[in-house]
Amino acid sequence: MSRSTTRWRFGLTATALLAATALLPAPAHAEDVTDYAITVDPTAKGAQIDDTMYGVFFEDINRAADGGLYAELVQNRSFEYSTADNRSYTPLTSWTVDGTAQVVDDDGRLNARNRNYLSLDAGSSVTNAGYNTGIRVDGGKKYDFSVWARSETGTDLTVTLKDAAGTLATARQVAVKGGWTKYKVTFTATRTSNRGRLTVASTNAAAVDMVSLFPRDTYKNEPNGLRKDLAEKIAALHPGFVRFPGGCLVNTGSMQDYSEASGWQRKRSYQWKDTIGPVEQRATNANFWGYNQSYGLGYYEYFRLSEDIGAMPLPVVPALVTGCGQNKAVDDDALLKRHIQDTLDLIEFANGPATSTWGKVRAEMGHPKPFHLTHIEVGNEENLPNEFFARFKQFRAAIEDKHPDITVISNSGPDDSGTTFDTAWKLNREANVDMVDEHYYNSPNWFLQNNDRYDSYDRNGPKVFLGEYASQGNAWKNGLAEAAYMTGLERNADVVELASYAPLFANEDYVQWRPDLIWFNNRASWNSANYEVQKLFMTNVGDRVVPSRSTVTPNVSGPITGAVGLSTWATSAAYDDVKVTAADGSTLLSDDFSGDASKWTHTGGGSWSIQDGQYVQTDAAAENTMVQAGDPSWHDYDLHVKATKKSGREGFLVAFGVKDTGNYYWWNLGGWGNTQSAVEQAVDGGKGTLITKAGSIETGRAYDIDIKVRGRQVTLYLDGNEWGSFTDDKPAEPFRQVVTKDATTGDLIVKVVNAQSAAARTAIDLGGAKVASTARVTTLAADPADVNTETDSPVTPVTSTLSGVAAKFTYTFPANSITFLRIRQG
Repeated sequence: MSRSTTRWRFGLTATALLAATALLPAPAHAEDVTDYAITVDPTAKGAQIDDTMYGVFFEDINRAADGGLYAELVQNRSFEYSTADNRSYTPLTSWTVDGTAQVVDDDGRLNARNRNYLSLDAGSSVTNAGYNTGIRVDGGKKYDFSVWARSETGTDLTVTLKDAAGTLATARQVAVKGGWTKYKVTFTATRTSNRGRLTVASTNAAAVDMVSLFPRDTYKNEPNGLRKDLAEKIAALHPGFVRFPGGCLVNTGSMQDYSEASGWQRKRSYQWKDTIGPVEQRATNANFWGYNQSYGLGYYEYFRLSEDIGAMPLPVVPALVTGCGQNKAVDDDALLKRHIQDTLDLIEFANGPATSTWGKVRAEMGHPKPFHLTHIEVGNEENLPNEFFARFKQFRAAIEDKHPDITVISNSGPDDSGTTFDTAWKLNREANVDMVDEHYYNSPNWFLQNNDRYDSYDRNGPKVFLGEYASQGNAWKNGLAEAAYMTGLERNADVVELASYAPLFANEDYVQWRPDLIWFNNRASWNSANYEVQKLFMTNVGDRVVPSRSTVTPNVSGPITGAVGLSTWATSAAYDDVKVTAADGSTLLSDDFSGDASKWTHTGGGSWSIQDGQYVQTDAAAENTMVQAGDPSWHDYDLHVKATKKSGREGFLVAFGVKDTGNYYWWNLGGWGNTQSAVEQAVDGGKGTLITKAGSIETGRAYDIDIKVRGRQVTLYLDGNEWGSFTDDKPAEPFRQVVTKDATTGDLIVKVVNAQSAAARTAIDLGGAKVASTARVTTLAADPADVNTETDSPVTPVTSTLSGVAAKFTYTFPANSITFLRIRQG
C-alpha cells in the first residue's frame, strides 16, 4: 500500500453514531479537527500475515527472572552470590545471621556444580529478605518450603515466616539426620504481607543449601513454576512466539563451560546445558546486567511456557563472537565445534524422541512429548559482522545437514543503519539466509518518520525478524509512535514475518533498562501504555492485509530552525572561535571567548568557565553539559567552532537547530566510547540517529568543525573535509492506518493511529463491500504524557459499538488515539 501525496477532502457520506461516546475524548473546537480519507480495496489481496507475526522477547534484565517471572521467593537460595556478579555481593547477600554461620566451598558441597553451601552452628539461624520489600505472602494461600540439608549428629530445623508485626504462618519443624537430603514442608499464610522474612534455625550443627520457598499457586500449577500474574500477562497477549534467553546474555562473557577444566568461570555466555536438569544441579552465572542468575528458570521452563501459551519457541544461541560493547571474536576451533554440537543437541532436546540422548533428558524432566522447535537464532546483534558471519555459516551448515526443516536466523547488528548493518545485510543476502534479526531503539519521532521502512525491502530476499524495538519511553506518546510504526509492519508482512517489543519485564526496584513492557514489584504488576498497544495489535492481527490508502496530514515542515550549542559527554573539552554566519554572509554570532561567556546559556550539567581564551567544560564525568547561544528562529546558516579534547572517554557534541533542551540536533564526534561519530536528532527528549560513521577523537588535538544548514539539508565538515551530509525531510506523519481481514470471522479490521492533538474526521470508503451496519470499536486514547503505574492506568482500552456503518461512512478518530474498527462483512 502506498500513501497518497495529495490532500483529499470528502463530504460526510454517512452519520456514524458511537455508543458510549462520553468515554472518549472529543475535540473542544472546530479547529481541533483535521480531515482525512481512507480508501479500501476489498477485492485486492495484500500480504498474508502469519499467526506467529507478533511475539514476545524474554531476557533476564531488570530482574525479569529471579525476583520476577521465576516464582522463587528466596533470594540467593544457594549462597552462590559473588563479586563476579556484582561488586557489592557476598555469598550471604540477602541473608542475615544470628549466631555463627559461614558459606563454605569445599568437598562437602551438595554437588560439583553447586559450589557453595552454608555451615550453620548449633543454636544459630539465618534469615532471608527476599526481593523488593521482602517475601510476599497472601493470607490463606499455601507456600512450599524445601531445603537440602545434612547433619551427621542430627538436628532439628525450625522454619518460620514472619514480618515486623509478627507471625505469618505456623512454624514448621524439620528433623535432619545423615547426608545430603531434600526436606519439604508446607506453610499456609495466616495473613497478607509484602515484608515477610524466612528464617531457618538449627538446634545442632548442620549444612544447608537450596533454601527455597515457592507459592503453591504458580502459573498452570507447575512445579519450579512461574509467578502467576506475570505469566498471565504474557499469555493475555496471545503471542505467536517467545524469543529467549537474550539478548546480551547470549553474546557476552566467556564461551567456556562451567567445569573444573575451565576453572568454574562465573562470567559466561548463556549456554542451554547449564540450565536444565534438577535445579540443585544447574550452574550459576553472572548476569551481564549486574546480578546473579540462578538458572532456576532455564531452557526447559522456557519451552514449557511457550507450549502453555500456544507460542512458538525461538531460542538464541551464542555464535562465539561477543557484542554489547565487548566485541571480540573467539578463535578456538574446538570450542566452536563444541558449541555447534551443543546447538544440535538443543534441537534434539526440543524435538527428539524420548529414547534419544537429549530427548530422554527432556522426558525425565517431565515432558516426554517434543516441544516442536521450528526456528533457532544464532548470535545476537554482533558488532563484528564478518567474524560473526564466518561462524554463523558453520552453525547453519551443521543444522541444515541434520535438521533441514529448522529455520536458522541471522542478524544485522545492534542498529537500524550504518556500516555494521549494511555489511551484515550484504553477507546475509549473498548467502541466501532465510531470516535476519534487526534491532533498534529510537525516538518516537523516528518511528513516526519511518513507517515506510520496509516498503522498499526486496520481496525475494531474506525475511525480517524485528526481534527488538522500542521508542525510548513508556508514556502514551511512545505507544502512539510504536502503533503508527506497526501499521507499516503489518502492511509489509510479506517481508517482516516476526516482531517483538523489548524488553518484556522490569522489576521497579532493579531497573537497568527503560522502557519495558510489563512493570512489577513483589506485590503487583501493571501494563505499560506500550503493552496495551501490543495487546491490541496482537489480539486483532487478521490473516491478510487488505490494500488501502489514506490521505496525509498537510506538510507544515519548513527549514531546520534553531540556535546553536556546545556540549560534552563524560569528557572535558575546550571550544573556541565560534561563528554563525547567515546564508547572505551576515554574522549572527561571533565569540572568541576573549571576554566573558554572557552570550551562552547553560542548560545542562557539568562545569563551564573561560580559560586562556577558550570556553572549557572541565567535568570529565558529567553527561550532556549543553550550553546554547543564539535565536531559536535562526535558519540557513553556517556554524564554525574549534574544539580540543582535554580528557575523558568521548569527544565533542556540537549542536544546531536547538529549539529547547529536548529538541535539537547535535554532531556527536567520538561518541560511544570514542568509537564512532554520528548526527543525532532529539525530539521531546528522545534521540534518533540520522547518520553514523566509525571514528575517534584524539586528546590534545584542535579540530575545526563546520556545519552548513540549508533548508532541511545539512553538510558537515571536519578539518575542512566533508564528513557527511543528510536531508531531514521525512515528515513525522501522525495519521497512519492499515486494514486486515480475519479469515475466521470475515471481519475487516480497520486500524487507525492518530498521533496528534487534533481529532481526525475521516471519510472511510470500503470499496463497495457489503458490511453489517454496526461495528465493534476498541479505542486507546490518553494525554501524550500519560504513564501507567501500579495505582493509575490512564491508558486502558475502551470498547463500544458503532452504528451507521456502510460501504461509505465517516468516523472521527479522537486526538492521540489508536482505534480498531472490527466490521463484519455481509
